[in-house]
Parts: sequence; structure tokens; C-alpha cells
Amino acid sequence: MSFYSLYKELSIPEKSGKKIGVFRTLCAVLGGLSVAYLGMTLCIYIIPGKPGESIIVPILLNTLVWALAALWISLSPTKLSALKRVFVPTFIFAILIAILYNLG
Repeated sequence: MSFYSLYKELSIPEKSGKKIGVFRTLCAVLGGLSVAYLGMTLCIYIIPGKPGESIIVPILLNTLVWALAALWISLSPTKLSALKRVFVPTFIFAILIAILYNLG
């Protein structure tokens, strides 16, 4: 299977919006989890103070962010957009965490 045929297969919108599908469900759960935890880690670096003191707010917001990210990913119209909604925020958060970790 070539890259172009895989791209065309993933970019086809679903015929019916009644079923989410296993692929988008797995992307939503695992992608929402990775986005939520990386966002929580980024919040620990951004909030001033020691990491032990500033961890309370990200832990409380983690479940809400995970649910919102999973909902946002699962409502994507195509499989390709679901993959983009997983990998783009994960990549951005990972780069920001790496930059902030190396600065501190």
C-alpha cells in the first residue's frame, strides 16, 4: 500500500455520523490521555513555585482536560483529522516541555 492510497483512505469522511468506530475511539482515548498528561506537565513548568506545590492544579484539571481532548478527537470527521488532532498537540507540548526543561 502506497502512502498516497493510505492518505486517500484516511481522508474519506464517514458516511454516517452515528458510529464513532474503533479507530477514532482508540485515538480519542489514547490521544486524549497523552495530550492531557503533556499539558499537565507543561502546566507544572509554567506555574511559578516548586513543582511539589504547583502540582495540585494540574492534577485536578487532568481529568477534565482528558475528557475534553477525547471528545474533541472523537468528533473529527475523518480518520486523518483524528490522527492530526492527536499528533499535532502532542508534538507541540513535547517541544515546549523540552524547551522549558532545558531552560530550567
